[in-house]
Amino acid sequence: MRTGISITVKPSSRKRLKAILKDRNAPQKHVWRAEIVLFSANGLGTNEIMRRTGNAKTFVWLWQERFMQEGVAGLLRDKTWPSRVAPLGPVVAVRVMARTLSKPPGERSHWTGTMMAEACGISGSAVFRIWRAHGLQPHQVKYFKLSNDPKFVEKLRDVVGLYVDPPAHAIVLSFDEKNEIQALDRTQPGLPMKKGRAGTMTHDYKRNGTTTLFAALEVPEGNVIGRCMQRHRHEEFIRFLNTVKPSAKAICLGRRPT
Repeated sequence: MRTGISITVKPSSRKRLKAILKDRNAPQKHVWRAEIVLFSANGLGTNEIMRRTGNAKTFVWLWQERFMQEGVAGLLRDKTWPSRVAPLGPVVAVRVMARTLSKPPGERSHWTGTMMAEACGISGSAVFRIWRAHGLQPHQVKYFKLSNDPKFVEKLRDVVGLYVDPPAHAIVLSFDEKNEIQALDRTQPGLPMKKGRAGTMTHDYKRNGTTTLFAALEVPEGNVIGRCMQRHRHEEFIRFLNTVKPSAKAICLGRRPT
């Protein structure tokens, strides 16, 4: 052992080091460090420790000194080194925030990390760190629409009240319709999916006309009832309501086709 190194392991520390060696989930670097300390405490020289652990001389010396200074806890902790790149100051973050809240150049819909990095002269990872720290997500937009109806609150209360407390023997349906749905089909049958190969279909298709979908959500039960019809008139709407619950009184909320 080199001069100035004298390692004495207490029984409690030896027990912790042996537990690290027996732990199958322990990182390999922790196992190496524990072996170096135990071999050193048993009087083995540096060359023998290097041969048994397969590590370099500087590595052995480093963790011998670390154990002498900090004990077992020092073996389980890696010291962090300062970054060679100077950290970005608050001025850069303010500049990125101001640009993010402004419109992007050209016809673009929103700022991207690459665009912001080029505009501010920083890396893309720095831009994402600033956005994450301030909770900004330029790629996400939430839509809204404020009603100009002066009786909107009264109508809203009527609708919500009908959902929460419908009349006796009534079925509340939330209804909507989708017209002019194209009924498309492939010109040739495709092959089914199997192991190692995706399903296939032809690139072209043929038109089979259009159809109209009537659908209603039964609010209390959460059931969706739908039916396709060829035309889009009030006769089809009434026929659809008769098929939903013919023996019950239905209250339908939604757009009614004309």
